[in-house]
Parts: sequence; structure tokens; C-alpha cells
Amino acid sequence: MEHYRTLRIFQKSPNSGVFHLNLNRQSQRNALSRDFFTEFPIAFQSLDQNPNASVILLSGTGDHFCSGIDINTLNSTADDSGDRGRSGEKLRRDIKFLQDAITAIERCRKPVIAAIKGACIGGADLGTLQRLPGIVGFGNAMELALTGRRFSGQEAKELGLVSRVFGSKEELDEGVRIIAEGIAAKSPLAVTGTKAVLLRSRDASLEQGLDYVATWNSAMLLSEDLREAVSAHLQKRKPTFSKL
Repeated sequence: MEHYRTLRIFQKSPNSGVFHLNLNRQSQRNALSRDFFTEFPIAFQSLDQNPNASVILLSGTGDHFCSGIDINTLNSTADDSGDRGRSGEKLRRDIKFLQDAITAIERCRKPVIAAIKGACIGGADLGTLQRLPGIVGFGNAMELALTGRRFSGQEAKELGLVSRVFGSKEELDEGVRIIAEGIAAKSPLAVTGTKAVLLRSRDASLEQGLDYVATWNSAMLLSEDLREAVSAHLQKRKPTFSKL
């Protein structure tokens, strides 16, 4: 495993396809430092290429998921050159660099489940205004963005921002474990394909989405995974799929 300053990657079971990715700056409540933005996409690229990794569980060490962007990260984007044009160009590059790290979650072929405990605080806009309306609706996104208010996990569930809420850390861990292990047992071709098609369809028209899934399936559908799934169903046994 690679060594990271701000992250930790591990498996709880060596035979499991579930890999844990922890934000690991507990003393700073997992604030997002400059090192994080460098390491996060590297970690996801590594997990993407790891054939043993089927599902990624993203969580934070300590009592909180994340306390937002580290103030030193914002300070590092400053440019004292005195040239407004060059300062603006550097700032744009820095913002794109920060945005790119968050987009790494989508670029990774493997599904990612966020297990959030305690505080989950945003930072500078790294894609929230672009992604949130499609998740919680335009009006809710506008209200949350303009007020910057705090809201509970239960309200996040009601808004559709999270899919489930648990009463304790133990219930959270067990709940996400069951979901992750369930996904990991499925065809990796089907799982990665589903994620890819959903992401493409989000930004496309219905006709474009239908065309994309038709093209995807024409290349991926007729596989050993499909034969194994059908065979296992007929034989009333659990399927066994090859790694991707």
C-alpha cells in the first residue's frame, strides 16, 4: 500500500472486496489540506486499478467526517506578484486543481459509499453548486447555498442528500458494511457499468443517455459474468465473478 500523509487505506478482511479510505487528520478534524488535494486523486486512481477492490468506503477518523477546507489551503492560493492577470490565472489553476481532486470520486470506476459521522462541513466551492441541484432539487440547493446553515442527518435524508440515517456509530458501520458487501458480491462489469451510465446520463438528454447505454451494453453485456449470473440463478447458488 502507498503511504499517505492525510489518508489511510485498509481492508478489514483480506478476502473482502471492500476497501476503506479514511480521511486521516484527526487532530485537525480531517480538514482538507493541500496534501489532501494532491493525495486524494492518487488514492482513487490506485483503488481504481486494484483488481481486489470492488467497493470503496469513504469515512473520517475520529469524531467527525470533515471540518471543511483547511485555511492554510486557501492561503496557499494567494499570489503576491502584483499582476492582476497573472494572479487571476494562477488562482483559476489552483481552483481547478482543488476541483479535480473531488471529481476523482466520479472518475473512479468503483462505487464509493460515504459513511458520515459527526460534522460534515463544506469548503470553497469545488462542485457543490454544480452537483447539489441534481440531488436535492434547485430550490433546496439555492436555500442551502445562500444560507450556509447547519442541518441534521435526518434533514439530509429528507432532502435526498444521504440515503440512510443510523442511530449510532455501530449501526452506521454495520449498515454500510452490509450494503458494501452486497455490492462487492455482484458482477464487477455490471457495477462499474451502472456507475458509468448513471453519471453519463446525469449530464445528457434522455435520448443521449439511451444511446450511451445501448453502446455500452453492446460492448460489455455478453460476458462471462452474464453467463455465471444465469447459471448461478438456475442452480440456486451464489455466483462467483472474476476480478476486473
